[in-house]
Amino acid sequence: MNPNRKEAPVAAVILAAGKGTRMRSESAKVLHCLGGRPMVLLPVEAARAVGAETIVLVVGHQADKVRETVEKQTGDVLFVLQRRQLGTGHAVLQARRALKEFSGTVMILCGDVPLLTKETLKAFLDNHRRGGAPVTVLTSHPPDPSGYGRVVRDAEGHVTGIVEEADTGDAEKKIGEINTGIYCVESAFLFDALGSVGVDNAQKEYYLTDIVGEAARRGLAVRAYELADHREAMGINTPEQLDEAHNIMRERLP
Repeated sequence: MNPNRKEAPVAAVILAAGKGTRMRSESAKVLHCLGGRPMVLLPVEAARAVGAETIVLVVGHQADKVRETVEKQTGDVLFVLQRRQLGTGHAVLQARRALKEFSGTVMILCGDVPLLTKETLKAFLDNHRRGGAPVTVLTSHPPDPSGYGRVVRDAEGHVTGIVEEADTGDAEKKIGEINTGIYCVESAFLFDALGSVGVDNAQKEYYLTDIVGEAARRGLAVRAYELADHREAMGINTPEQLDEAHNIMRERLP
């Protein structure tokens, strides 16, 4: 990489609109505390640490409370409302107006995936920049891939799509590489591709994962960057997973 070349700017879109019914709590999932702080703050701070000049938080369930909590702890965050929960692709589309003047790399993060370190995100961003593809997806190989979207590759190993768990067939269920839901996407491609996403799937939702297949259909490269520690991309959906995340954070203490 040329040290004199100016890197493209980075923005972050953080998805934090879900209710999180499996948490068995009245509070929005992203407001549950990890390490003594609401978990949604961790991806916000990680995005800022890797140089995101604009951070957009997509809120929905208990939107006012989430916004109040985040604004109390950190500034310079834009909020957009996803009024109806129509899928991850629909959630990212809500950020289009907030990023209408932005041109560069959009890092898509999840408010309920708080264990990703700034070192991992920096390596992920650097890999995306070196690769020159419009889309790079963060992947991992957990011991049990069930419940996750599977990364589909062709015979040469190129990523051609992501199939959500609900849409997998027998062959795809055997794939061990999963989509973590974290992406780096060039802004011009992102919002154009999302305009082509439909709801022809088992959930009848607008899948963000469909932009990977859309890139492949357009003959564009898609890169994958695999996590060294699959636990960093663990989503927090239940009290048990929150307890596990607490244990992982304690392991990191010096």
